[in-house]
Amino acid sequence: MQAPLWLMEPPWRRVPLDRLERTDSEHATRFLTMNIAHGRKLATHQALLSPGRLRANLQEIGEVLRRSEASVVALQEADGPSVWSGNFDHVETLARIGGHDHFYRGDHNPFGGTNLTSGTALLSEYGLRDIESQRFEVSWRDTKGFVVSAVEPRGWGGEVDVVSLHLEPFMPGQRRRQIHQLCEAVLPRRRPLVVLGDFNCSWSEESRRLRPLTDTLGLRPYQPYRKAPTYPAKRPWRRLDWILISPELDFVDYHTLPNPVSDHLGVVADIEPR
Repeated sequence: MQAPLWLMEPPWRRVPLDRLERTDSEHATRFLTMNIAHGRKLATHQALLSPGRLRANLQEIGEVLRRSEASVVALQEADGPSVWSGNFDHVETLARIGGHDHFYRGDHNPFGGTNLTSGTALLSEYGLRDIESQRFEVSWRDTKGFVVSAVEPRGWGGEVDVVSLHLEPFMPGQRRRQIHQLCEAVLPRRRPLVVLGDFNCSWSEESRRLRPLTDTLGLRPYQPYRKAPTYPAKRPWRRLDWILISPELDFVDYHTLPNPVSDHLGVVADIEPR
């Protein structure tokens, strides 16, 4: 008796970029999320790298974005011109290399003023509209947050809201309060929703704290209890990076990427209207 297909070839498998083919679905749009670690790649800290090395790292990340053919990209730990990461705009650089005409970066770092800007970002081949950026306000030292924008994928016949999200890594209670802030912000927008980002937790260990995402926003992940590890990039064993969708949408395909251009692996999903 033949084993089930998902046992032989898991749909989340890490697929080389040259084998990441477009789905046959007529209206599927490809979304990608990646924590880009301030451009440091696998180094200890971005402040220890030269501007030239940081630009080379961003070039590698941009090539991954370009070759993935993702139409909408969510980035976390994405820097504007900052003294600790080469004094150039990482998001604008990646948009240019990846071939995305539209981009937006939210600054969630309360400490650096104009000299230390970092946060989450969106890149898109579609226009970005009704954009909002929020730094989480759970504590005075919070450097996490999200950006949200309406986009209208080709052939979908309407807009969806896309969120690039970064949650607290160490304190589960703080993550839950951050999730409540996210829900309060996006619920009044009343569009179908795609939430992408670094959740800094697995689904099973956070079932109660992540419940507002399912109960309030109606979001669901792709096969939440299957292994699809994204961290650490060299030998991943934890699934920290997620793509969630609302009931109006369906997953067509879902993969993690093998390219260690950051300390997190990227995740791509082909999504279509239900």
